[in-house]
Amino acid sequence: RKLALKYHPDKNPDNPEAAEKFKEINNAHATLTDLSKRNIYDKYGSLGLYVAEQFGEENVNTYFMLSSWWAKGLFAVCGLLTGCYLCCCLCCCFNCCCGKCKPKAPEGEEYEFCVSPEDLEEQIKNDMERGV
Repeated sequence: RKLALKYHPDKNPDNPEAAEKFKEINNAHATLTDLSKRNIYDKYGSLGLYVAEQFGEENVNTYFMLSSWWAKGLFAVCGLLTGCYLCCCLCCCFNCCCGKCKPKAPEGEEYEFCVSPEDLEEQIKNDMERGV
């Protein structure tokens, strides 16, 4: 509290460094008084608090677990063993697939993946008329 009073922007209007110091003091106070934030800071440091702000406090452990070297290695090994590492990445990121990971249509059935704008418009009109 003494530091907060010392560096308060109202008491130091001409000192921009005091305003920054005041923000740091407030952030430290908020971290120390909130048990959840304090536990995250104790375990992961300031990066843990940043991750908690971005992804939520419940996802901090998952983030650090998946960013560990063994999780990355496990992902790479599974990808190499299945042969779909590159394909799945391309499928997720660029909608491109070799067909190995793509679901197959049952025998005798083929799905039409391309729909013309006219067919789509007709389908929407029919759905609206039926109240679907």
